[in-house]
Amino acid sequence: MSGVPFRIELLSWERARDDARPVRHEVFVREQNVPVALEWDEFDAASLHAVAYSTDDGIGTGRLLPDGHVGRMAVLRPWRGKGVGTALLRALLAAARERGLARLVLHSQTHAAGFYRRFGFLPEGEEYLEAGIPHVTMSLPLRPRRRDES
Repeated sequence: MSGVPFRIELLSWERARDDARPVRHEVFVREQNVPVALEWDEFDAASLHAVAYSTDDGIGTGRLLPDGHVGRMAVLRPWRGKGVGTALLRALLAAARERGLARLVLHSQTHAAGFYRRFGFLPEGEEYLEAGIPHVTMSLPLRPRRRDES
């Protein structure tokens, strides 16, 4: 890692909302011009949220839907390249394994596909536009975590 302290917490939307919303608003709505109406959906309440904190401030977030979709991965600009996204995704992968999910799927912005490839995600199908941004669907088969693994 980078030596810059941060921590990851796995939370319900009720507990994550106040810290995850500002991160997603900054990254998706302000930086990437995603319409507000597309950013907020009914899936937040049903999802497990990983939130990265520096002290008490949210600096990154991602979510895991009950059906194995990973989404809304976002890290504030000053924290990019410091291992925050990696830590968020590792936490979501561990949670997915603990829940016994057999496969994860995500819609990666095309420029971020290499990040997900490092974790074993592979592209499926052709590039497409989502909220006006090029994306590719990626998936990762999971094997459940054995009891003797930490």
